[in-house]
Amino acid sequence: MLKLNVISYGAKADGTTDSTKAFLATWAQACGSTNPATIYVPKGRFLLRNVDFPGQCNNNAIVIRIDGTLMAPADYRVIGTANNWLSFQNVDGVSIFGGILDGKGTGLWACKNSGKDCPSGATSLSFSNSKNVVIIGLTSLNSQMFHIVINGCHNVKMHGVKVSAAGNSPNTDGIHVQLSSSVTILNSRIQTGDDCVSIGPGATNLWMENIACGPGHGISIGSLGKDQNEAGVQNVTVKTATFIGTQNGVRIKSWARPSNGFARNIVFQHVVMKNVQNPIVIDQNYCPGNKNCPGQVSGVKVSDVTYQDIHGTSATEVAVKFDCSSKYPCTGIRLEEVKLTYKNEAAEASCNHAGGTASGYIQPTSCL
Repeated sequence: MLKLNVISYGAKADGTTDSTKAFLATWAQACGSTNPATIYVPKGRFLLRNVDFPGQCNNNAIVIRIDGTLMAPADYRVIGTANNWLSFQNVDGVSIFGGILDGKGTGLWACKNSGKDCPSGATSLSFSNSKNVVIIGLTSLNSQMFHIVINGCHNVKMHGVKVSAAGNSPNTDGIHVQLSSSVTILNSRIQTGDDCVSIGPGATNLWMENIACGPGHGISIGSLGKDQNEAGVQNVTVKTATFIGTQNGVRIKSWARPSNGFARNIVFQHVVMKNVQNPIVIDQNYCPGNKNCPGQVSGVKVSDVTYQDIHGTSATEVAVKFDCSSKYPCTGIRLEEVKLTYKNEAAEASCNHAGGTASGYIQPTSCL
């Protein structure tokens, strides 16, 4: 086992010295090794510009153990035009344990919220075209854009991840998964300004359990169907989740445009809603600005979605809203043991083009 310390390669734990080259040199050594390697980041604050950690490595067992904090530059323009701050591409068998990633995003959020012309911002941590990835006990603070993105990956495990950003921070999705298979997210706490977890096209076999979300926009599948040709989403389970004061609870969202996309075999189970604006929602009429949505109809087929043991309080009267495609109605929606109230009264449900069944105690009364 090769053991490497970023300090030995010139990194400084003072929060002001640029340690980018030192981290790259350490990575090159670990990635070039034919033996398993550990990269150690000790306590302290390490300033990093945007860093790409490329594969293909000579081994498939690199552990990155972080006891310190990685900091983005205070001036958001330094990394704001890069897609990613810390990016891993084409790696196999990389594990990250611990660490705090401080994206220093507040300046960029202020710029965006003031309506000025601003860079779009960098995702704090990205894994693309990679496999056998483990992320345990990592904290992401104040990302400029998304906190963590999993794109084109297979077999990813995230455990004990903490995400924290202001509730009004724009486009700061907590964990975004797309074009990836066999991804599990366990025991994680997400507080942010956009979706806690967003699931994009091509996500399959995704398991999320023990997730706390709020503030944020909930757990969202979508937006799907932006493109005519699009990989579908299937086999997604959300089990034991709590939503506190979020904009949505569990949401499926598609553009009102032609598409061959789909969302199927989805289970939302054992979910508590606390003062959530839209606890259960399928919205297939998404079209911001009402541009480029011919006929205002979604081609995305939504089928076999189960909502089981979901209870709590809605912040609006309509707690269950299934607004499906008029061309491809939702099918196989199952409600089992759902109890949602609004101001201590029964909430309401609203259905358009939604087919399915209800069993057990259902409140609001099913409109399927």
